[in-house]
Amino acid sequence: MTEPHWQKSSFSEAAGANCVYVATADPAGRVHFQESDDPATTLTTTPKALAALIRTVASAHTFG
Repeated sequence: MTEPHWQKSSFSEAAGANCVYVATADPAGRVHFQESDDPATTLTTTPKALAALIRTVASAHTFG
């Protein structure tokens, strides 16, 4: 299996604390997430499920 290439979310703090990392190097196209406080724990989802979550959260919350 290819190791994920982790990228820090643009919504993370610049100083390095409270960071969320995302990776998509999975051959099956799954999306992986890690939080800087517990990098040994990885959450994995599909792009379709992630898109549904984002749509739901965006419709229930006004950003800004």
